[in-house]
Amino acid sequence: MGCGNCSSEGGLPKGCKNNGACGVSGCNKLEVFDWLADVALPAGATPYDLLEVRFKNSRKGFYRNKAGDRLQVGDVVVVDTSPGFDVGVVSVAGELARIQVRKKAPNLKAGEAKNILRKAKSEDIEKWKNVRETESKAMFTSRELANRLGLKMKISDVEYQGDGSKATFYYTSEDRVDFRQLIKDMADTFKVRIEMKQIGMRQESARLGGIGSCGRELCCSTWLTDFRSVSTASARYQQLSLNPQKLAGQCGKLKCCLNYELDSYVEALKRFPSADIKLKTEKGVAYHVKTDVFKDQMWYVMKEQDSHESDNFIPLSPERVKEIIALNKEDKFPADLRAFVAVKKAPPVALPEYNNVVGQDSVNRFEHVFKKNKNQGKRRPKSKGANSQNQGAKKQGDQKRPPNPQARQQGKSNPEQQGQQKTGSNQRRRNRNNRNRGRGNKPQDKPAV
Repeated sequence: MGCGNCSSEGGLPKGCKNNGACGVSGCNKLEVFDWLADVALPAGATPYDLLEVRFKNSRKGFYRNKAGDRLQVGDVVVVDTSPGFDVGVVSVAGELARIQVRKKAPNLKAGEAKNILRKAKSEDIEKWKNVRETESKAMFTSRELANRLGLKMKISDVEYQGDGSKATFYYTSEDRVDFRQLIKDMADTFKVRIEMKQIGMRQESARLGGIGSCGRELCCSTWLTDFRSVSTASARYQQLSLNPQKLAGQCGKLKCCLNYELDSYVEALKRFPSADIKLKTEKGVAYHVKTDVFKDQMWYVMKEQDSHESDNFIPLSPERVKEIIALNKEDKFPADLRAFVAVKKAPPVALPEYNNVVGQDSVNRFEHVFKKNKNQGKRRPKSKGANSQNQGAKKQGDQKRPPNPQARQQGKSNPEQQGQQKTGSNQRRRNRNNRNRGRGNKPQDKPAV
């Protein structure tokens, strides 16, 4: 069905919600997005009965849905090839197919299109897969047969018909090749009808595919269908070095992408004077070296009269070059070409209004956190038991103290309590003296009371 990755339900792919317009059936090349899939037909209009069916690689054809089956993008169908039948996948259906017919096959008549026989059954798909698996082996075998006959040709691809009764061999060659004997040998080896088709280098790259020097898939194998000729003039307009190793693609021809920006370069170069005109000065003649379209500059080098060619390149704007050319036409020669060099000052950059509110731009914004963690690590943590004991001792001490501070003041100011405390201290002093006397110590003489 329409989307091989998210399966289908009720005749429509589920997951992507494009209702059959995506056409993603396993990431095949040259897919078409049906942007008219959700547009309803006017009242009384019948759907367009021609559909575009895609076969191996980029080969496509238009077929008529004569049976009136409900077909949409991604359906595997069996088409009439007379003789035999072929198996393909519907790539465009509906009103978009009408636009594709006008674009690709404007001279196609209604009765010339072949018919779609039916939707492919499991037996048809199984047979189609089996013959597709033998294509690689058949290609190498055919190359060996061509080498035995000494033919200067390269067989690049093989395509079997869906019913396995016919095989088409695509080859490239610079000269005309007589392959009549090769066809006889192939027919005896493969036991099928043989058809030979010569293709160009660009078509070969489109069929085989690959990765370009830009890192992306080749344009010819993904979306490019119109192969236009590319000349070295495209590289000259863009001031590129004529290095065939860099300008050539995998097909051996000049890269198709050289034509992508050619119109922009041609339009921009209209502002520049001709590069063949030499600038004459009193010191000598200046020759054009290169043109920088992006910087709007033309580079010249001076060939002085008394010395060899100088290594200093002089950049000039196109307006300045036109002024010097006008002076030369009047037989006037400027003293020095460097006087026409315009020094362009870079415009001041307007900085945005920005305030470092939370300090996210500071390099040292996390230092206080590191210092805090470091100081906490040096401190000795107290155990929970010690803390609980200290808290219990504090509570007991609070209970022993008099609840009222006025009571403590009254106890200190009572004279009777103070006299009792003095009498107790005198008695302790007498007992200590008596113990010392018994040990031989001479007590001090005290006057009798």
